[in-house]
Amino acid sequence: MLYPRESESRDVKDLSGIWDFKLDAQNVGREQKWFARPLTETIPMPVPASYNDITQDPAIRDHIGDVWYERTFFVPAGWKGKRVVLRVGSATHHAVMWVNGSQVASHRGGYLPFEADVSGLVHYGGENRVTIVVNNVLDFTTLPPGIVKKVSHEHLKPGYTTQEYFHDFFNYAGIHRPVRLYCTPKIHVDDITVVTDVKGRDGIVQYDVHLAGGSAPVRVRLIDHTNAAVAEADGASGTLTVKNARLWQPGAAYLYTLEVAGGEDIYRLPVGIRTVKVTDKQFFINGKPFHFRGFGKHEDMDIRGKGLDDAVNVKDFNLLKWIGANSFRTSHYPYSEEIMNLADRLGMVVIDESPAVGMKGNQAFFTADISQELKDSAAKRLEHHLEVMRQLIARDKNHPCVVMWSVANEPDTKHAAAGEYFKVVCEETRKLDPQNRPITLIECLWPHQSTCSQYVDVICWNSYTAWYGHSGVLEAIIPEVTSLLRGWHERFHKPLFITEFGADTIHGFHSDPPVMWSEEYQCELIANYCKAMDSLDFVIGEHVWNFADFATKQGTGRVIGNRKGVFTRNRQPKMAAHLLRKRWTGA
Repeated sequence: MLYPRESESRDVKDLSGIWDFKLDAQNVGREQKWFARPLTETIPMPVPASYNDITQDPAIRDHIGDVWYERTFFVPAGWKGKRVVLRVGSATHHAVMWVNGSQVASHRGGYLPFEADVSGLVHYGGENRVTIVVNNVLDFTTLPPGIVKKVSHEHLKPGYTTQEYFHDFFNYAGIHRPVRLYCTPKIHVDDITVVTDVKGRDGIVQYDVHLAGGSAPVRVRLIDHTNAAVAEADGASGTLTVKNARLWQPGAAYLYTLEVAGGEDIYRLPVGIRTVKVTDKQFFINGKPFHFRGFGKHEDMDIRGKGLDDAVNVKDFNLLKWIGANSFRTSHYPYSEEIMNLADRLGMVVIDESPAVGMKGNQAFFTADISQELKDSAAKRLEHHLEVMRQLIARDKNHPCVVMWSVANEPDTKHAAAGEYFKVVCEETRKLDPQNRPITLIECLWPHQSTCSQYVDVICWNSYTAWYGHSGVLEAIIPEVTSLLRGWHERFHKPLFITEFGADTIHGFHSDPPVMWSEEYQCELIANYCKAMDSLDFVIGEHVWNFADFATKQGTGRVIGNRKGVFTRNRQPKMAAHLLRKRWTGA
């Protein structure tokens, strides 16, 4: 799916702003057809944003089920005769969209875009109404999984309901990314696929253009930063050769522009020329060994929740540059297209992850004797997982920043059923990616337990020695981590990467000698992990958990969220940030 970009043939209107919002407390709005007429008894709600933290009402923060969004918009009279599309960047987790009372789209999964051709439904030169119902319920068929339970207790009101989920971040919901209205010619560029290579000093760009709405001649030009064409060709598919090409490099991005003219339509796609390769001990970008330095992150901020915030995103990239990071993982779901575009532009390497998180315990793969209902749920989840990978790769396949796909985070891979499940997911992911990027799956068990790592190219492992295991015993880190890393490599003969290690830390809490939750303890833990990794030549990366503190569900194990960030939630550095900056930059 192409990102909406303006051109001579395309106009884009951003419908972000203050929408009308209504909580469906009894979840009756669909049955009563609230979409058929303007919503009543609404409150203002910003889009994009999570709705949970916007009001002072805990019933809205903790609501389980449907909420409704609505606004009016105008379609310019000059758009008549063109293809008009309404596009939602993401709505968490499930959504249905109506325009002027007619359903135009339904989408399942909260972190990827969906759109609808509304050309035949809108009033040109007049007012229109868009209504979107968003549902946050998680079950055993969704990613992430969850369960809704009715709690029977003498001190709780009858029918009291809870939403349980198995991932460690708050289940923010709402319209999290921009809603845009755009137009194209009837015959339009529907999709572009780019595969790049390097031959000596030359760059190779293979392209494939798909038109929709009819047939028309296709002309492509590859343009450099001076707006000069460095290669051009006729035809919907072919190969362009760029003499003395400038490559897209980590920390030194160079983007060409592929200008595609299909009939009257023009679309411009940023293109980075680069290669990716994996051996048994190393990861190569453009033929050079690459060592991942950085973090797992979250789309998370005060008040806005998971809603897109360009100011926060640019601040985060500046902090990544300041600390010397060269990469991050989109833990634990696909991030916004705006973040991916920034990573392309700024040369930040990305591991692109699906929302398959929290697949733990018997609920993950239903390993015990189960009912037919649960068997059906397991099959539906696999089907949904494959569809998520299709949508993710269709969205992000052309981003040079993306060097690896992560199909899941910390699934319970010790079960034989997990091996069968992820064999299917990994095989499908390989078929889908035209660039044939490496695949990973984030492990959290011990090497002898995994039934899945034979299907991936890079073994990513999350480790919390001296935090969840051997709590407070910093001396355990080097011997245990070193031993387990060796065990992973001896069994699978693949490069390894610690994608999570860290300690919860209260900003401003100090202790000498270090104790858990102090800034000194976080520093000592990270330093010991680094010593363990530095001693092994097959370790290709270090991602500290986490970039910044983030919100979680309430519980006795969390002090107002997860505090493992090396920055606070409002992006102020802890001592560990300075330690990492010195390690990664020498400053």
